[in-house]
Amino acid sequence: MSRFKDEAQGMPSQRQLRVGELLRKELSEILSRGDVRDPVLETHVVTVPEVRVAPDLKHATVLVMPLGGLDAKAVVDALGRHRKYLRGQVARRMTMKFMPELHFRLDTRFDDDDRITQLLHRPEVARDLDEDAADGDETDTENEA
Repeated sequence: MSRFKDEAQGMPSQRQLRVGELLRKELSEILSRGDVRDPVLETHVVTVPEVRVAPDLKHATVLVMPLGGLDAKAVVDALGRHRKYLRGQVARRMTMKFMPELHFRLDTRFDDDDRITQLLHRPEVARDLDEDAADGDETDTENEA
């Protein structure tokens, strides 16, 4: 049995999670203080919900979302232009042997959640769910008898 069972299954290690959370905290603070001089970033409030770090800690994918989702592509592009500056600022605040390369991506998890909720509330799906619930009730009564 492997010592690194979780990594083999695709789960991040405790170290990856800890480094990701530290990076998220530092990047959030830098962006909220307005240290980056960019016209796009100065006019948008950017949140950093999650940072995913590669197993070798050399790359980090930073999931970002502008408040309200406005001009999302422009915000991600602006952060990409300033990624070396942001990496340098984070490196000054953290003590790591190697600072990961930052890759900025738009966080679409909230949109995906909304889309799934809308799909579940469609009449066709609600009808199927009602049929499954009715079938489940019949089997429960059969098992009790």
